[in-house]
Amino acid sequence: MRILHICSAREIGGGEKHLADLVNALASRGHEIFAAIRPGSPVRAELSSLPSEHIIELPMPNALSVGSALKLARLVRERRLEIVHAHLARDYSLGAIASGRTGAELILTRHVLFPLRKIHRLTLRRTARVIAVSGAVAGSLRNQNIFPPQRIVTIHNGIDMARFAPAGRPDGDGRRLRVGTIGHLAPIKGQEDFIRAAAMVRRGRRDIEFIIAGEDKSRGGENRASLEKLIRELDLGREVELAGWVEDVGQLLATFDLFISPSRSEPFGLAIVEAMAAGVCVVSTASEGAREIIVENHSGRLVPIGDVNSIAGAISDLLADKNERDRLAANARTEALARFSLQQMVDRTEQLYREVIVQAAH
Repeated sequence: MRILHICSAREIGGGEKHLADLVNALASRGHEIFAAIRPGSPVRAELSSLPSEHIIELPMPNALSVGSALKLARLVRERRLEIVHAHLARDYSLGAIASGRTGAELILTRHVLFPLRKIHRLTLRRTARVIAVSGAVAGSLRNQNIFPPQRIVTIHNGIDMARFAPAGRPDGDGRRLRVGTIGHLAPIKGQEDFIRAAAMVRRGRRDIEFIIAGEDKSRGGENRASLEKLIRELDLGREVELAGWVEDVGQLLATFDLFISPSRSEPFGLAIVEAMAAGVCVVSTASEGAREIIVENHSGRLVPIGDVNSIAGAISDLLADKNERDRLAANARTEALARFSLQQMVDRTEQLYREVIVQAAH
C-alpha cells in the first residue's frame, strides 16, 4: 500500500512515539510510506525506516495551512497514494484537503479525550475511519456526534516489547528501593500528588528514592518550578529526583521497584503499558485509560484519582511485600504481551487500511 502520514508535532510524546513505531513497522513490511512533518521536527530522527526523500518537511503552523495542504495533495496525486493518515487534530484539515479529490482515503488517529472543534464537522465529512487509541477516547468521539459511530474504531497503542525486558530487582542488598513515575510535567499528570505521597511514605521508612522523569513543556518552565518548590517545602531534596527527559525509558524502568501513574486524566496510558512490559509492578489512579489497561489486583493496583492517602498506602503496602509486587509484575508483563504489542497494533491498522481501500473500490 502507498500511505502518507501527517504529523506537525513540535516535540516527542506518546502520540509521536506511536506514529514513529507505526511508520517504521509499515515500511519494514514493504509498504511505500511517506511522512509529512514540520521543518526541524524531532520526529524526523525517529523515522529510521524511511528514505530521506520520503520525509517531506512543510510549515504546518495550524489547521489553515492551505499552501502546505495543496502541496501534499499534489504529492498524493503524483504518487497515487491510497491512504492519508493524520495524527493530530490540527492536521486533520490538512489531511482532508490532501486526500480530497485524489482518490485517497482519509484516516485519523485520536489520542485525547477533549472535544474536537465544530469546524471539524465540515472539514472531515469524507473521513473513512477514526482510530481511537482507547475505548474511552472512542466513547468521547461518539458523544460528539461528528463521525458516524461505525467509522470509529478502537486500536490500542502498541509498544516494542523487545525494548522493555524485565530486570531482577533483589531486596536486601543495601540499595534503596526505587519508586518512579514517567510523563511530561503538568498538573494533569499528578506529579504533585506523587510528591505528597512520597512525603507520607518517607515517615515510615528511609530506604526509598522517588524518581520523576519527564520534561516540562510549559513555556516558562513553571511546572517544574512548582514541583521543585513543593519538594523544598516538604524537605524531600534527598528523596525525590526530577530526572528530566529520559531517552531510554526501558533502561530507566529496569531500575524501578514500583511504577506510579498519578494522573488525574489519562486517555490511554502508554507509560503504564511500558512499565507493565518491563515487568514492573504498577499502581495507578483510576483514570479512563488505566481502568482499560489494568485488571485490579491482577495486573496492578488502582486507587482513586487525587487521593494522596491511597497512593501512599499502596506504595507502602507493596514495598513491604516483594512477593505481591512480583505477582502483580508477572501478570502485568503477560497482559502487556497479550494485548499491547506493536505487532498487534500494526496488524490491526494494516487490516483497517485494506478494508477502507476495498470498500472505496466498491
